[in-house]
Amino acid sequence: MALSFFLRPLVFSRLLIVQAAFIAGLLLMLLRVVLRMTRNTLHHRGIGVENVLLVGAGEIGRYVIRTIVARPDLGYRLIGFVDDDPERGQRDIGRMAALGQTGNLAEIVNRESVDLVIVTLPWKAQRRIFEIIEACERENVEVRVVPDLFQLNLAQVRVEMLAGVPMLGARPDAELNRSSLIAKRVVDVIITVLLLPFALPIMLLTALAIRLDSPGPILFYQKRVGFNGRQFYMVKFRSMHIDAEALESQIVHRTADDPEGKLDRKDDDPRVTRVGRFIRRYSIDELPQFWNILRGEMSLVGPRPALPQEVILYKPWQRQRLMARPGLTGLWQVSGRSDIPFEEKCLLDIYYIENWSLGIDLQILLQTAPQVLFGKGAY
Repeated sequence: MALSFFLRPLVFSRLLIVQAAFIAGLLLMLLRVVLRMTRNTLHHRGIGVENVLLVGAGEIGRYVIRTIVARPDLGYRLIGFVDDDPERGQRDIGRMAALGQTGNLAEIVNRESVDLVIVTLPWKAQRRIFEIIEACERENVEVRVVPDLFQLNLAQVRVEMLAGVPMLGARPDAELNRSSLIAKRVVDVIITVLLLPFALPIMLLTALAIRLDSPGPILFYQKRVGFNGRQFYMVKFRSMHIDAEALESQIVHRTADDPEGKLDRKDDDPRVTRVGRFIRRYSIDELPQFWNILRGEMSLVGPRPALPQEVILYKPWQRQRLMARPGLTGLWQVSGRSDIPFEEKCLLDIYYIENWSLGIDLQILLQTAPQVLFGKGAY
């Protein structure tokens, strides 16, 4: 290419170099897209997926769990975890099974056909880490160790080089910085304004249906907890009978007292009206929240806003959900919606906050459309 540029042969156009570079780049992008789609399809069918056992369910362990749950394209199936802490080793995290203590490692590896063991124990357990590595080698199972890094969240770690010497630094807590918040806000306003002309006719028909179906107001205002714990009133189309909210606190506390600590909703809730059941199934009841987005109380994408009585029941690590503006849709909505256990929703929301980008927001928005159309997991 260099010689042809300088020699300029009569039968060779230098523009061909530009064309070849453009076509090669385009074909390379297309090849990578095809390979990724093929790999994802195989993984969804269980082909080429590795069974993973996690050792340790502390903060670093939860970071690994939420990464695996949020990225099924990586090709890992988390069969469960072990932990020597009596409380953590016996309590499931969402759909992640607690399999007891690390002493059962060899038995679990053989019983569950484990392909990979990921160790996330703190560095103070160095001796135990080496024992686990030796046990995995005896069972011919691959093992990986995630460094504890002085109890830092992995999203806070920054790696710098000093003339070839690696140095580890710490970022502030995993939350969206000021420039990210501004960019996200600008995109929220632009997309919301573009969507409003299409949403308004649906909203008018919904308001008429609610008025004809049952007595009571068309809109429903409910106090929710938003960014950094600030409370606001979220607006929705009313989908329940007018006396339904009086039972809400009882339902939250009853589910919170469940041994697994879930805050889930029922799909056969008798408080829901006929029209309400339809608009909730297809998320039409959420459309008035465009107003909350324009007011800056919510975002198009983010963790769903929680009730104040739910936030009171949060564990310390679950409060990381409050580090971003709540969203109209989010990562767990496109991963199963209400079918996902509460703790797994928290893991997905925290993963989103730690790995936020405009590309992730766009991907979630595109994935939301088929979820809404098929009404999967919406109650």
